Amino acid sequence: MNLHGGQLVARALKAAGVEVVFTLCGGHILPIYDGCVDEGLRVIDLRHEQAAVHAADAWARCTGRPGVAVVTAGPGVTDSVTGVANAFRAQSPILVIGGQAPSFQLGQGSLQEMDHVSVMRPITKWAGQALQTDRIPELIEVALRHAVSGIPGPVFLEIPVDVLMNQVSEKSVRFPRMQREPLGLRPRPEAIRQALALLAQAERPVLIAGSGVRWSEAHRVLTRFVERLDLPTFTNGMGRGALPPDAPQLFVHARRQALRQADVLILAGTPLDFRLNFGRELQAEAKIIQMDLDHTVIGHNRSADVGLVGDLRALFEVLLEAVVAEYPTLRFTAWRDRLREIEMDEQRALEPRLRSDAIPIDPLRLCRELAEFVDPEMIVIGDGGDIVSLAAKVLPVYWPGQWMDPGPFGCLGIGLPFAIAAQLAHPEKRVLVLFGDGSFGFNGFEFDTAVRFQLPIMSVVGNDAAWGQIRRPQIALYGEERAVATRLQLARYERVVEALGGYGEFVERPEEIAPALRRMRECGKPACVNIHIAEQPPSFGEKYF
Repeated sequence: MNLHGGQLVARALKAAGVEVVFTLCGGHILPIYDGCVDEGLRVIDLRHEQAAVHAADAWARCTGRPGVAVVTAGPGVTDSVTGVANAFRAQSPILVIGGQAPSFQLGQGSLQEMDHVSVMRPITKWAGQALQTDRIPELIEVALRHAVSGIPGPVFLEIPVDVLMNQVSEKSVRFPRMQREPLGLRPRPEAIRQALALLAQAERPVLIAGSGVRWSEAHRVLTRFVERLDLPTFTNGMGRGALPPDAPQLFVHARRQALRQADVLILAGTPLDFRLNFGRELQAEAKIIQMDLDHTVIGHNRSADVGLVGDLRALFEVLLEAVVAEYPTLRFTAWRDRLREIEMDEQRALEPRLRSDAIPIDPLRLCRELAEFVDPEMIVIGDGGDIVSLAAKVLPVYWPGQWMDPGPFGCLGIGLPFAIAAQLAHPEKRVLVLFGDGSFGFNGFEFDTAVRFQLPIMSVVGNDAAWGQIRRPQIALYGEERAVATRLQLARYERVVEALGGYGEFVERPEEIAPALRRMRECGKPACVNIHIAEQPPSFGEKYF
């Protein structure tokens, strides 16, 4: 039996456990669609290649398995670059397959021909090219193995259209066993002893759990570890939801004060990047225990006193066993209670705004209404600046993957693509996107995709008619009379959604929020509630860069 290259692509993807392929159509990749029909893979076509890659990214975050996007040559690949870069910084395992001009015409100036691999190499873990049809499954296995090994991330495989169309005998093709998850690595025993010795001497330790916890599926043993020690814990990235929102050890508002007072910081699957002010909040004498999936990130921006490399679930299992055996009375309850007082003071300071009846609506009042609307099973996606930053401090997160945002790349436009993938991965759950009005403009047309595939995605736009996160420091630095390129109009985004076949409402008063959210939930369509909120006042001391 002969198979063409597109059929080999689909067969290899199915063997790897892929269920859905995200794409935007193009002539160079048509054979892959034909193969997907044969193998029963669902093809979800979006309106922009960036959105297709964002959707693959979200699929990986929702399922723990690599997401796949297929894009055509030239502008199809270049349109996808932002999505790949975002997945790279977010450590999200995705495979992007790009079309290419016929291999026998390369260098002659074919339609949409360019050197895709060189473009992708700096923002992927692996980038390669298939020039022989019978090697396609082998190269897909190589790509996926790189995507899930160590710190996860995106990979790219270019396949010229003639290689996809060529037919080969099925007997001549090697179909390798697909690696669907990384191999578990355990740390050296002496490193575990060193880490626990540091922790046993600590008075004010703090643990920060990041995306590595999600990719290692370490949240359950992490919870047992921090409960055993009464260890104050903060989360960021996809680490959110690793602890239940009512866990006594989980903190949100007291992070800066905790870092400034900490004598030992445990970094679990998160780097010392801008989100932690590159470690500059720490005292000079503070010790660092850094746990990660790859040794190359240990000690970045500040030297680690102990580095633990491996699968974080295995690391926490070993640490917990050692704590129980060697330090049975070790607890940090008094330190936890001191931080809880700081946390409550910070929370009380927000109360007037959380319950404000001001018009335009205070953004924090909107966030409180959303916190009451979101149930423990709902998936929430943050796509914006100010409004998403505020919501992340207010909305409860009950399980890993319930909250998704771009990650450290700060890429706007992920909202609807993420929501599409989340709704496909979890059809039994409701999905809510929280937009800033600026971010809606990037991929708002993907409501067309949601309508076509009958995905009842809910969305809220926090509309302050400005690029608020940029406008505020701009005014603080240069004055309002020199603030350019940061003002928007109070646009009726909900009407765009209605025009595409969805449901929309516009809200201007705080008491209107909850009824509008209920109607959105009940409408059964892709929906948008566009809410006029107040612009935040400028603050010169605000940390942006």
